[in-house]
Amino acid sequence: MGERAGDSAEDAWWQLRPVEPLPSQCCGSGCSPCVFDLYQRNLARWEAARARNDESLLRGKQSQSDSLKLSPETFSAFCITAMEQLTKDTYHVRFALPGNSQLGLKPGQHLVLRGVVDGLEIQRAYTPISSASAEGHFDMLIKCYQNGLMSQYVESWRTGDTAFWRGPFGGFLYEPNKYGELLMLAAGTGLAPMVSILHSITDNAEDETFVTLVCCFKTFEGIYLKTFLQEQARFWNVRIFFVLSQETSSGQLPCSYREKTYFGRLGQELVRELVGSCRRQPFALVCGSLEFTKDMAKCLLCAGLAEDSYFLF
Repeated sequence: MGERAGDSAEDAWWQLRPVEPLPSQCCGSGCSPCVFDLYQRNLARWEAARARNDESLLRGKQSQSDSLKLSPETFSAFCITAMEQLTKDTYHVRFALPGNSQLGLKPGQHLVLRGVVDGLEIQRAYTPISSASAEGHFDMLIKCYQNGLMSQYVESWRTGDTAFWRGPFGGFLYEPNKYGELLMLAAGTGLAPMVSILHSITDNAEDETFVTLVCCFKTFEGIYLKTFLQEQARFWNVRIFFVLSQETSSGQLPCSYREKTYFGRLGQELVRELVGSCRRQPFALVCGSLEFTKDMAKCLLCAGLAEDSYFLF
């Protein structure tokens, strides 16, 4: 009888043991703490509790919360209040914050989204495109990919649904007037972190940082946030250029875009030209696909920038 009771108690402890995350649960963006860091922390807590036979030591473990307060370690619920389809595969999504509260991220930081598809948990990193001073909401730019698991989850969203986020994370934190000029090279939704930093600069009358933003898209129709970008380009310290890889002529473009649009792919010659045209010594920010990021790092080095003169998101 005593042996059965011992086996039952041991089984109960093993049922409380943390489950090691699947690779799909890691967003791959270098977040700290990562889901695997949290697993190791919870595993150590479980081992200590089991050794002392004290379940109360596990009460701090939590993976999801209905609280609207952000935490890097736990997911918090936020209600979707608006969802606009910008292109055939990209959405602008707004999430509610209580009252007039602010999200609390610094420009350049990102959050991690948790989704579940067919019982499989997945996590991906996204950067808000709303201003850090926005009250009562925050906005995300999310691109969906064919057969992508997180894409299936996002495309199932409807206004009123709840999504779970944790954060903030990020290795680059913008500081006003720290750099003479920022050269931003963005491809597709890689525009997102540039938007939050650009908001910070133009919302601050005392920030005199020059900005050269280069937006890379396939076509003119595929450019995100056209109205916002046009408004930003009116500031005295902001220049915005476009690079369209699947367009060949400016004839079909609106007149206001023709002089600031290049065709083809962003390559070494154009990067060197852009670096040379900067009004002050630039610090470069790069965000896009892995291939784009690697290519731009090589181009920036060839253009004379040192490795400590750029940051790759």
